[in-house]
Amino acid sequence: MEDETTGCRHRVETVPLAAGCAEEMVQNITEGIVFTDSRGMITFVNPGLARMLDFSSEEMAGRYWSEFVLPEHRALAIAAEKRRATGVSERYELVLQRKDGACIWTQVGASARKDPATGAYLGSMGVITDISAQKEAEARLRDSETRYRIILESIQEAYYEVDLNGSFTFVNPAACRQIGYAAEELIGMNYRHYAADDANREMIFDAYTRLFKTGEAVRDLRWDVRCKDGQRRTIEVSVSLIYAPDGRAVGFRGISRDVTDRLNAEKERDRLQAQLIQAQKMESVGRLAGGVAHDFNNMLGVIQGHAELALSRLKPGHWLHGHIAEIHKAARHSADLTRRLLAFARKQTVAPSVLDLNRTMESLLTMLRRLIGEDIELVWKPAEALWPVYMDPSQIDQICTNLCVNARDAMAESGRLIIETANVVLDPEYCAAHPGFTPGDYIQLSVSDDGCGMDREVQAHLFEPFFTTKGADRGTGLGLATVYGIVKQNGGFINIYSDPGLGTTVKIYLPRDTSGQTTRAAAREVQARVAGGGETVLLVEDEPTILELGAMMLKKFGYRVMTAGGARDAIALAESYEGVIDLLVTDVVMPEMNGRDLAQHLHSMRPGLKCLFMSGYTADVIAHHGVLDPGVHFIQKPFSVQNLAAKVREALDA
Repeated sequence: MEDETTGCRHRVETVPLAAGCAEEMVQNITEGIVFTDSRGMITFVNPGLARMLDFSSEEMAGRYWSEFVLPEHRALAIAAEKRRATGVSERYELVLQRKDGACIWTQVGASARKDPATGAYLGSMGVITDISAQKEAEARLRDSETRYRIILESIQEAYYEVDLNGSFTFVNPAACRQIGYAAEELIGMNYRHYAADDANREMIFDAYTRLFKTGEAVRDLRWDVRCKDGQRRTIEVSVSLIYAPDGRAVGFRGISRDVTDRLNAEKERDRLQAQLIQAQKMESVGRLAGGVAHDFNNMLGVIQGHAELALSRLKPGHWLHGHIAEIHKAARHSADLTRRLLAFARKQTVAPSVLDLNRTMESLLTMLRRLIGEDIELVWKPAEALWPVYMDPSQIDQICTNLCVNARDAMAESGRLIIETANVVLDPEYCAAHPGFTPGDYIQLSVSDDGCGMDREVQAHLFEPFFTTKGADRGTGLGLATVYGIVKQNGGFINIYSDPGLGTTVKIYLPRDTSGQTTRAAAREVQARVAGGGETVLLVEDEPTILELGAMMLKKFGYRVMTAGGARDAIALAESYEGVIDLLVTDVVMPEMNGRDLAQHLHSMRPGLKCLFMSGYTADVIAHHGVLDPGVHFIQKPFSVQNLAAKVREALDA
């Protein structure tokens, strides 16, 4: 054969082979066998190698071995041949090319051939094994592992593997992020180290023990962990067993997710749902109170008014005097219940003004001391330079009266009651920790007692109407409900701090008034002059009994009274009457035309006409969200004879 480098012809070396079974084995094995001379030229290939590369043995003999190697691997093959010349035997992987150009991965086991007599290097012998299928399997495995790694590194859920003792053997990045440790810190760490407390350690131990014994996977188990930064978080895990090839359980694998924020959101949703239910309950009470207040207060007004008139005509010793006095007392008590319901539902009609709360409270102290009794010490601690508030002074009376009565009852026979005021600023951080609060400047009114206190269960129901811990004969359950309604109506907030045996502190936050108007204290003195001077009053009321009673009351105080059972009658009287009408006293809620529209109509006819509205429930006709429009004169039904006379005088003198 011609040498490619010199162009000379060389004789191909023949290698004698053992006869018999050895020769048969070489010819029939699937592995390839190749012999090369010292220059790397093929001197023999068996049929297995020829089939492997799709050449004939004759086509391969006399060619350099490197010609059948993928060009990128030829340097590797040539280097191996050189090592062989030094006597090195080795195994290595080589990519060969078939006749059609296709590549196959092979494993080559090669050794040197030497002259037995001289030890001279004669060439090499190689056994070639096709490992393409193995390489493809390895590639698929690598791809699978790559995908597996990418998935584990990308998913938000934490994936981990632990041994049978509960120590980490593998964690993905999400597991590290979940509890704040690096992977090298977690590997080998036992669950006991990061479990939040003993109860959670015991929970996990029981769950993993049950899983090991039964083989049944654990699903959605929640437990608390302590992160590296000290935070306590709740995670939800699903765990199954890891099995060895022989079927033995060798560990656990799990997927976990941090559900702390979700649980907090659910708690917040439940809290908001509870607030919504409470608001709906309050709105229902408001609708109920508003719906019945008008008619109910009319009836109470009739009872109370006639009882007052009867009592004014009876001497205290008369046998009917005591009975009528009880009727009058029951009517006043019933009217107070209606007013409390309206206050709770924030539908109480109020006439707010800018108040100095300290001065308002000081004018109340004498009454409060009488209310709580001599055995209870009342301590008043006013703040200096207190900011003003904008609210109805009568509501301050209601708040303090209800809170002091509750404190008195909680202290039984003796104790200490402290009333304090203070300027406070609620910042966003405080409000975030106290849902429902809004940042801003507030005046704080605190009422503290050293009485019996309350547990958490009682506190959860404190503001519900008709909830009371007192006996049936001692309370209606509307005291704190009234306070709550008043505070909310004025844009404020309320907190209660209490523990059994440690007393109670109620803190009320009322918004600071920034209008710059001059403050005043509540005026509680009754006008000395209530009698009329012959003025003409047009009384309009669609309830005949109230109309008749009102006329009797006004005439009793020296007024000339014209009565009308509705708006149309009132307009007709105003048009036909030639004299002066000094004052219109009208119900607010009437079927034909409400009191405000009637007053505006009559005022256009008689510009100097003054007006006093009366109602048990204004229905926002003259008051928006319970706050009277500026300059409006109003009297709440049911009213006493003296109250009506005072309000009429006030309206006429305005």
